[in-house]
Amino acid sequence: MKLYGYWRSSAAYRVRIMLAIKQLDFESVPVHLVKDGGQQHQDAYKALNPAELVPTLQEGNLTLNQSLAMLEYLEEQHPSPALLPADAASKARVRAMALDIACDIHPLNNLRVLQYLTQTLQLTEQQKMAWIHHWLQTGFHALEQRLVSTAGDYCFSDQLSLADVCLVPQVYNALRFQLDMTPFPTIQAIYQRCNQLPAFQVAAPEQQDDAQ
Repeated sequence: MKLYGYWRSSAAYRVRIMLAIKQLDFESVPVHLVKDGGQQHQDAYKALNPAELVPTLQEGNLTLNQSLAMLEYLEEQHPSPALLPADAASKARVRAMALDIACDIHPLNNLRVLQYLTQTLQLTEQQKMAWIHHWLQTGFHALEQRLVSTAGDYCFSDQLSLADVCLVPQVYNALRFQLDMTPFPTIQAIYQRCNQLPAFQVAAPEQQDDAQ
């Protein structure tokens, strides 16, 4: 199994966490998103992933883009330990929280969006940071309210789930962008609790060979 990614990519970070939780061996193939004009734009990688995004997961003849599809695939192929609850309603609630993060929060502070804001629209650094903070706060406020009714030790009761796998990289991003996390105590507590687990520690950006 190969995972093409970038050490600080939130989406690649999610997949690394999942692989670590499932205790699966994989080859990490770095794709530097800034060096050489962005290695994700080079022909060899575009042939692998026409969207020119990371991560990409390869196993045998299967090539997958989209980190949530990878998480679901790994969950189905390696169901223990389970990262989805047993009943359909609980599964749907966990998936909804994961999608809140991966689809509504993360894309708005993704690298290509930020590059468009600064390079094409010519926003200042201050304006870019205002954009990032606005959308992070908007997403986290909604998520914090949802967690009031679902959280135990983790996002959904006391069992690790796909929601936690998505949450930790997004909070890491928020802290990197110096967002004040004080208004989000439940999110903060879950983030800190997850980061005490070995799978989250080994998947952390700074632990990757291409970290710089």
